[in-house]
Amino acid sequence: MYSSVQDLSNASPVTVKTLREMRDKGEKIACLTAYDASFAQAQDLAGVDVVLVGDSLGMVIQGDNTTVSVSTDDIAYHARAVSKGLHRAFVMADMPFMSYATLDLAIANATQLMQQGRANMIKLEGGEQQAEIVEYLSTRGIPVCAHVGLCPQLIHKLGGFKVQGREDAAAEQMLRDARALTDAGADLLLVECVPAALGRELTEQSPVPVIGIGAGNAVDGQILVMHDLLNVLPGQKPRFVRDFSAPGRSVREAFGAYVAAVKDGSYPAADEQFFAET
Repeated sequence: MYSSVQDLSNASPVTVKTLREMRDKGEKIACLTAYDASFAQAQDLAGVDVVLVGDSLGMVIQGDNTTVSVSTDDIAYHARAVSKGLHRAFVMADMPFMSYATLDLAIANATQLMQQGRANMIKLEGGEQQAEIVEYLSTRGIPVCAHVGLCPQLIHKLGGFKVQGREDAAAEQMLRDARALTDAGADLLLVECVPAALGRELTEQSPVPVIGIGAGNAVDGQILVMHDLLNVLPGQKPRFVRDFSAPGRSVREAFGAYVAAVKDGSYPAADEQFFAET
């Protein structure tokens, strides 16, 4: 039976190499967002593999309607707090809106997130137009996660939170984007809000682990915003969100239930995925 508390006394920290080995073995990668040391520690003890300090903090922590207002200082502050709560999990930090618009900005802000924020990897949004940035960072020793599909930093241009890649041309472009980004040196690929079939194709073609959020169950791992998993905020939730906060279940147990569901493949279920025709 899965335990909601892991023995970390002899656990080695998760690294990029660990994530590749998990993919090679067929072990699903469980990821969650966190923004402070206490929740990070609870996730670590529950067996979460990757903790993302996401610019989603602009919405769930700062109360904004989008992620656009988040600054690099915001992410660095929260990443440093999160890192103090972790023993085993891998820390990934979002590069905020316009923080990587040029090579100079990208290297300066990524350096801040790794030095001040103690992140192990940075994540940036966008397709093949970001390949130069990815290569510039990765060749200088900065692990990069590339983010394709729905990119929340582009929400004003996209006109809302919508499933991406349903049309053939859009799907082909996303496949080209993923190839360009991994060829440039991305160590991880995050795919958001795409049909499950496209999530599978991206995973099959990718040389690096693929983490999905609303990308079906054929990807190498899953990520959710912590507040969605715990059903903290009111309102309608995206199709891929599942409430793991059952009555009588502690926060740590909720995290453990999520990890178990990711690992055994029961999350996401069919009704928690997107399809081309819906």
